[in-house]
Amino acid sequence: MTQTSAALSTDAQTQIVDALNQSVAETAVTTMLAQNFHWNVTGMAFGPLHDLFQKIYEDHFIAQDDLAERVKALDGHAEGTLSGMLKRSKVTEHEGAATDKEMLKMMVAAQETLAATLKGCGETAASHGDTLTEDLCIARGQEHEKFAWFLRSHLR
Repeated sequence: MTQTSAALSTDAQTQIVDALNQSVAETAVTTMLAQNFHWNVTGMAFGPLHDLFQKIYEDHFIAQDDLAERVKALDGHAEGTLSGMLKRSKVTEHEGAATDKEMLKMMVAAQETLAATLKGCGETAASHGDTLTEDLCIARGQEHEKFAWFLRSHLR
């Protein structure tokens, strides 16, 4: 039976909100990583990578909002500080220069991390009957796996 946010126990809401905030944090850090690479990519693949990194950060910016709004629908507190997101995120920032191949490898790893985090968040939601959060996580996880595939294709 599908649980509405009002029908979830306090413990279930806490677990789901924590998993969602993990997803928000990693999405936000990956958004900035993609924007950093969009600004700084050079080389023969500049055009397609510049465009791909933009597509990624635009997608992720909207995704952050969708995930954070789900936190609020569950009556939770959405982490809204960069420092909080950086502390929580398994995806890390990159400082300084990087080659296009290094950028691609870092973005693949970030997308794979996000897909795994969202899978875990979806499983947490499913274990409490929160199919609305589970569905959001499945859809987002599929997007991150698709981006990982696009990025890996440039490395072959």
